[in-house]
Amino acid sequence: MMMTMGEVNQKRIKTNGIWMNIAEKGTGPLVLLLHGFPEFWFAWRHQITHLANHGYHAVAPDLRGYGDSDSPLSPSSYTVFHIVGDIIGLLDHFGEQQAFVVGSDWGAVVAWYLSLFRPDSVKALVCLSVPFSPRSPNIKTTESYKQMFGDDYYVSQFLEPGRAERAFARYDYVTVMKKFLLINKTDLLIAPPGMEIIDFLETSSFLPSWITEDELQVFADKFQESGFTGPLNYYRAIDLNWELLAPWQGSKVTVPAKLIVGDKDIGFDCGGTKEYIRGGTFKSLVPNSEVVIIDGHHFIHQEKAQEVSDEILSFISKFSVAE
Repeated sequence: MMMTMGEVNQKRIKTNGIWMNIAEKGTGPLVLLLHGFPEFWFAWRHQITHLANHGYHAVAPDLRGYGDSDSPLSPSSYTVFHIVGDIIGLLDHFGEQQAFVVGSDWGAVVAWYLSLFRPDSVKALVCLSVPFSPRSPNIKTTESYKQMFGDDYYVSQFLEPGRAERAFARYDYVTVMKKFLLINKTDLLIAPPGMEIIDFLETSSFLPSWITEDELQVFADKFQESGFTGPLNYYRAIDLNWELLAPWQGSKVTVPAKLIVGDKDIGFDCGGTKEYIRGGTFKSLVPNSEVVIIDGHHFIHQEKAQEVSDEILSFISKFSVAE
């Protein structure tokens, strides 16, 4: 059953100089749900209900640049420092010193850095799909991507202002959503030379059981309103992140963390993710962590909603005291 927009309370709040739209439900300890690319709060529809039903206050913001939140024009307004600042302002809005934090994709990146910068603000952390990764001391992030994956790696294509927007515009919004949300490629997203990544991604002719046409339309309608430039600006700020993160070189994430990854996620096997999270490196950077690998692709909070909801709940309940 699709969650109707009316089942959650939506409002816009002022945080860190922007207006941020949030969807919330339930009462109890605060759980922040941070979406990824290309999503908005609706991606967490299953978890919002599940957490609210189990005595938590679930809050899913549209991250800056997305949905009904403000979308500053400059890519330099989309560093992890800006986004983490938005989340700290969200905590302040609710009068909370700490929250449980759940993030997927870019939302996971933000959650890791929130935990790194402000461990005092995070009771426990659950990240989906994207592990914490260390900063290279001597090469910019996009340079290392180019060296490893070439110019047609999706991130490299997204860096050029306007390029991905123009390529996406050749398709209707539902098709763009299908190409990303229903992605079942397991290798890294590298287009053949001279091809745009959006053209390289397949359009599924049938829908899997975990998403409906109506739900895809909700995503499509929202991106038709808000556009893709804000979301793409996260990629365009990657090197600025690298510069500004120098003081945290070698820092560890000390908060209790659970990483959940689908075994068919992009690059899980061939991109080195599996070796990285199963080897000692990830554990050395996030010492208080556990890793769960499930049967699934990239958008596991939607594809494997019940399993992921149960994994989130079982972890955060260890750190929940009756309030």
